[in-house]
Amino acid sequence: MDHTNHVRLNDSEFTEALLNGAPIYGPDDDNLGTISEVYGDGADTTVVVDVGGFLGIGAKPVELRAKDLDLMRGEDGVVHGHTRWTKDQLKDLPEYTPRNIP
Repeated sequence: MDHTNHVRLNDSEFTEALLNGAPIYGPDDDNLGTISEVYGDGADTTVVVDVGGFLGIGAKPVELRAKDLDLMRGEDGVVHGHTRWTKDQLKDLPEYTPRNIP
């Protein structure tokens, strides 16, 4: 996938409305998973990426800092992310545990 003409998101665009459901691609442009949860906004945003699985079954949720992903808007306007990590490297991360937020 050629990202040359894709517009990188800035920190102020790291919002749940924009990032939730965004696909995440790896170094070989393989689809690693999707963003399923977003916490915070701006530079301190963290996201939960459901890695692997099929239709959400068998996926492993992992938490990442949004600024550690290359989040961008494609020529079609759809937001997606790119990472240097492989699927196996993401699956080696600790499994995300849901937060208890009142």
